Amino acid sequence: MTTQVIDHRGGAWSIAVPIPDNPLGHTLVHLLETDRGPVLIDTGWDDPDSWDSLVAGVAACGFALTDLHGVLITHHHPDHHGLSAKVRQASGAWIAMHAADTAVVRRTREAEPGEWLHYLIAKLAGAGAPDDHLAPLREARTSGRGRRLPGRRAALPDRGIEPGELLDLPGRRVRAIWTPGHTPGHVCLHLEEEHPGGRAHGFGRLFSGDHLLPGITPHIGLYGDPDDSTVTDPLGDYLASLERVGRLAPAEVLPAHQHAFTDAEGRVRELIAHHEERLSGLRALLREPRTPWQLAVAMEWNRPWEQIPYGSRNIAVSEAEAHLRRLVKQGGVERVPGSDPATYRAV
Repeated sequence: MTTQVIDHRGGAWSIAVPIPDNPLGHTLVHLLETDRGPVLIDTGWDDPDSWDSLVAGVAACGFALTDLHGVLITHHHPDHHGLSAKVRQASGAWIAMHAADTAVVRRTREAEPGEWLHYLIAKLAGAGAPDDHLAPLREARTSGRGRRLPGRRAALPDRGIEPGELLDLPGRRVRAIWTPGHTPGHVCLHLEEEHPGGRAHGFGRLFSGDHLLPGITPHIGLYGDPDDSTVTDPLGDYLASLERVGRLAPAEVLPAHQHAFTDAEGRVRELIAHHEERLSGLRALLREPRTPWQLAVAMEWNRPWEQIPYGSRNIAVSEAEAHLRRLVKQGGVERVPGSDPATYRAV
């Protein structure tokens, strides 16, 4: 088995850990050397081939799993947190995560069987999903096939990551930057050390997780939680987080997907402009009242709606809802009074 490992110099490495059956291909797990042993930034998907790639990658960096000192998780998604439990079991390493995402992991582990399906069906019905889309979910609920909730094996972190804190990593200066949006507890990690390549522009390196990627706009949907009815604004959170990262002006960004890149400020500007353009386009679509489902069908995606897989449509609707939430907060859109399912219009 060939594992792709890149030495970014200065005691920082990336390991490409495969994501099964996913167009992203792999997660870039980063290894950072410290005076107390290496730490991982994310771990990859919980899959035997992914595990083998991670173990081989750590070895290619010159270490054994038992050398690992800790694991820093940028966010709770399974392509980042999935192998954490196995890493801790094999190495004794601690696992750290922001409290907001730790709460998601805890609720997922403790959820009653079938609870997520009940929540998803009600949420999609309220967004205007047609009966033919809801039928398979209702069938799964009736048959009990929804009782295996993804993520129930995810490790419960034993340490928190506090926003703004300088992490306890002997010999390194790594500061936690809270960047909610993709998830409520997403963090980037700023390596506050001179770039080993002597880059003239920017300071340090940023492990950006999914927050800042060179060629992909990360998914921004509603923070789904059956037990929390708080009206959040994930897209507003994301845009504010982007500006925070832009002000850091790191010399290089080491993301969890694709490849390392420079000019974080330029990429931030591109992403903010993209979302502003999209919000403007959606407000124009809402001159005709639409449900979130109807809005998702009308939005532009990377392929026609008819070609979007079943599960991905749920993600698309969540993204439409996040943009609606932002437009309502800005005052450009309102919910049609008394509408059921919820219907929105431009004002």
